[in-house]
Amino acid sequence: MKRLILCVLLLGMLLPAGARRYPFMRPDKSQIQYPAGQSPDYALFLRKLDTLLSTGNTDVKVLHMGGSHVQGGTFTDRLRRHFLSLRYGIDGGRGLVFPFSAAGTNTPSSYNTSWQGSWESATCLKPRDAQLGVSGMAVTARDTSARVVVDLVLKENQLLQQHYCFNKVDVLGEGSLEPVIVLNGRDTVRGVIGKELCHFDLPYYTDWLQLSFKGKGKYTVRGLYLDRPNAGFTLSEAGVNGASTHSWRRCSRLTEDLRRVRPDLVVFSIGINDIQGGDFDEDYFKANYRAIIQEIKKVNPRCAFLFTGINDSWRRGRGVNEHTARAEKAFRDLAAEYKAVFWDWYEVMGGYGSMASWETAGLAQADKVHFTPQGYREVADMLFDAILEDYYKGR
Repeated sequence: MKRLILCVLLLGMLLPAGARRYPFMRPDKSQIQYPAGQSPDYALFLRKLDTLLSTGNTDVKVLHMGGSHVQGGTFTDRLRRHFLSLRYGIDGGRGLVFPFSAAGTNTPSSYNTSWQGSWESATCLKPRDAQLGVSGMAVTARDTSARVVVDLVLKENQLLQQHYCFNKVDVLGEGSLEPVIVLNGRDTVRGVIGKELCHFDLPYYTDWLQLSFKGKGKYTVRGLYLDRPNAGFTLSEAGVNGASTHSWRRCSRLTEDLRRVRPDLVVFSIGINDIQGGDFDEDYFKANYRAIIQEIKKVNPRCAFLFTGINDSWRRGRGVNEHTARAEKAFRDLAAEYKAVFWDWYEVMGGYGSMASWETAGLAQADKVHFTPQGYREVADMLFDAILEDYYKGR
């Protein structure tokens, strides 16, 4: 299998990759780094991935956490497609989704959501009284008029996208209303209500569902986990616009929800919002990350961590953000402390001031913080190439 992966990697080197189209990128810097010299947990993740690609008989679960870079969806979905392309039939389920439209914000680009009725929303930036979990968000229904639809097929490009189907659903949340799932507008399925979630076994595979409610009272939804019974690869995203490390620490139900996601690897892309203020406190930043990591390790003590670092950016009215290099050092320190791995997003994209070149090339937005869809795809391609190259080395 590794010989096959090498052929794929060598073929990719012959293609017009973004790093060869854009001279300001630094493909020579795109490597998985081991600041502690080794990473036993990441090595375990690579062994599980190798078993999946060789036999197809194990589950590999990855969680990507961040702010708007992740909520937008393009970055994570590009990684997801790359992993699934390594072997036919290893789709292990779509994983975590959230009814973003009911919260009045953008849904990740890889699926659609819609809503009806009355919903109250909360995020880890403004939690109000909500108990938040792994999605960093929550929406609360207060009567049976509230409903949301999740549709995994994007009508505008359904012939080109990966087609995800599921027959198992876990609604992460709690309340006195009873969640029910409506399929194809008519078939109603009732679930098994537990302490932390409501589980549904559907009578057939689907790529669409409507979540509705029965009874009286209210129900708070922290996310939905869409699954299928076969082994395979699952990459879930958890992104909230504007979220910093401090924001994620407000998620008091993080551990409970992580028991359902149970990642083998967490890709951390939290940090761009931590450096937008007038100062950057490295010790506070690392303390926040330690608290988040502690919650994850309660669920899976052998979970691996990949810190992507953060991109070069500009602060509004102040030019190039001078905190980025210090944040990158903090990421390296954390990776060394936890024997994790690090990918230097900042250096790979070109280092100090390079965001202006990305904007000129149509890869970054005018705010010089966010990327265009093509920009996120370029970032994901370089990260995946680094993961694949490291996998082939057999560390």
